[in-house]
Order: sequence, then C-alpha cells, then structure tokens
Amino acid sequence: MTEWAACKKILCVRADNMGDVLMSSPALRALKETFNPSITLLTSSKGAPIAQMVPYVDEVITADLPWVQTDTSYGGRSMLTLIDQVREGHFDGCIIFTVYSQSALPAAMLASLCEIPLVLAYCRENPYQLLSNWVIDKEPYNVITHQVARDLALVNEIGARTSDETLAITDLVKSSVVSDKLSTITGLRFDEYLILHPGVSEEKRRYPLELWIKAGTEIMKTFSLPLLLSGNLEERPLCEEIARGIGEGAFVVAGELSLAEMVALVRHARCLLSVNTGIVHIASAVATPTVVLYARTNPQHKPWKNRYVCLEFSINERLKSRNQVINFVNQSIYSEWVPYPSSLAIVSAVESLLSEKGDDIILAK
Repeated sequence: MTEWAACKKILCVRADNMGDVLMSSPALRALKETFNPSITLLTSSKGAPIAQMVPYVDEVITADLPWVQTDTSYGGRSMLTLIDQVREGHFDGCIIFTVYSQSALPAAMLASLCEIPLVLAYCRENPYQLLSNWVIDKEPYNVITHQVARDLALVNEIGARTSDETLAITDLVKSSVVSDKLSTITGLRFDEYLILHPGVSEEKRRYPLELWIKAGTEIMKTFSLPLLLSGNLEERPLCEEIARGIGEGAFVVAGELSLAEMVALVRHARCLLSVNTGIVHIASAVATPTVVLYARTNPQHKPWKNRYVCLEFSINERLKSRNQVINFVNQSIYSEWVPYPSSLAIVSAVESLLSEKGDDIILAK
C-alpha cells in the first residue's frame, strides 16, 4: 500500500451524526500515526461540532449530504459547490466510513468528480472504477462488528494501524470553568452527580416520558446523588417536565452548556443514564460509566471500551426502517420482542456500575 503511504492529504467522509464521528476517531488515529497525513473530515452539520474536538482532524468540511438522513434540503447547486470545495483541497486519497446499511457509492462518485486518485470503502456490489481499494462488505449477513472495529478494519486494509483503540476527544474548556458554571446554575459541584439524558433525534429510539419520571424517582430514592437532566435547547421542555415529575434533587442543565462544556460535565459524572445517542459515545471517550437504554436498531453502536450496562428494548413495528439490510438484522437478531427496561432494572444497573468502580455506593437515607 505504498501509494497510501505517500498521501499528504486525505479526505475522510463520515457523513452522519456526532456519535458516528467519535466512533471513527480510532481509525483516524491509525491513519495519522501510520502515514501522518493532513486529515480533512467531510461530515454533517450535526457531526461537525464534535469533529472540532477530535485531535486527528485538521480541517472540517460541513455538508448535509442527500444520501444520509437529514432535515436539510441539499439541491444540485449545493452539490456543485461542494465539488468545487473538495476539488480545491487537492486530496491524494479519500476514505469513506459507513455503517453496514449505507452505500459508499454516492460519496465515491463525489470523490471521482473531484479527481481524487485513491478511494477506500466497503461495498457489496462491484464498484468498478469508483473505488481504487474495494473492501467487500460482509456485514451484516456474515458477521456484525462494532462500528469502531468496522472502521479500524477498513483502514487496516491499507496498512494503517494503532495500538490505542479508544475514542478520542480533546477538552476545549477547563474543568474549573464548567464547575463554576454548574455551581451557578444548580449549586452543585463536580463529581457529585448523575446525568440523565432523555432526548434523542429519532422517535423509534425514545424512552417514554412517564417511565423516565419513574426511573428518575427510583434513582432519587436509592442514591443520595442529584440528577442533572441534560440535552440541547430543543430538549429542555422534555427535561423540565421530567424534572418536575421527579421533584427535589433533579436539576435541568439542558440548553445551558456548550458541547465542549457538556464533555467536561460528562467526564466528571459518577454515571450517565441515556438512550442510545451521541452522549453515550462522549461518555466512552471520557471513561464515564454508562447505563444505555438501547433501542434495538443497530447493534454496532453500543458503548466502546467503557464500563456500561446495556438495557435493550424493541421498537414499534410502524417505526421500523424500510431499508432491507436493516430488516435482515431485525428478523435475524431482533425478532424477539423486548419491553422497555423497568425502573428497578435501571437502578440495579446504576448500582452495579458505581460499585464496580470500587466506590462506596451512596445510598439515600
């Protein structure tokens, strides 16, 4: 793979969300450690903020591409503008990261139009001249691996390797600054709280409001630790409603913190309780124990190299994807109906993570 070793500038395409970008960070580390290229990441508007915090990314190009789920309209003129922008980068190679239900071919066509000579990606069908390095995609029909392992295996095909497979994130704000801000908002200090993160972008991955309240109430009865309800500004009303239902000891910080400040907040939490969304991967990157209420959508996206408990639940039939690759997974490994996790199961999971660390479990009196 001497042609890849000579690459000075590599475009990496990870056109999904924040968690997807973080899960690609070990593969980016492998590229940087092996070839030491300048790495530009082409990602979505949702992925771009966290991309700024991945230490192996030198530049970011932001585009909500039409072949990835997005709320943004992306017309032909926007694509022409993107082609011009990528062309100006004069990239020597392009690596396209995908989940097993996505096709790399649209991004490969983009690379072809931009005259990038080397292109690496997984693909099921024969890509012919669109890929210089074609890795046959055997997932999910023969095997299913974690997304991090999938991305690492992809770059391994061109000789890029790393001994450090943990997720990578850079602290952009001092912990003391966030601690002071938390104290101003809630009166709390670092290291004395749990985080409850209820918001998620897709309806099929939501955990019901009334069950969040019940779980939060049981946690408050069991532990003498306050609950911080986190999320973005749009998720603040949900967090406020849950906090009202839980009562004393529940504090809403949704919409109060920047992404960089949220990273610091998660780093210092005793435990995170969340649905399967981007904050779960932030917790993996900063080694915060995590209880994840995991909608049975994609088994690739569980926490990575972190202490966690995964409590799965099935998604409603009407919300299931029409993608036939995903339907294969639903029928082969997710066919059994699994109800929502109970509040007692959630409390038990939190308790196990706190005790596993060797800490004394702080029980409510």
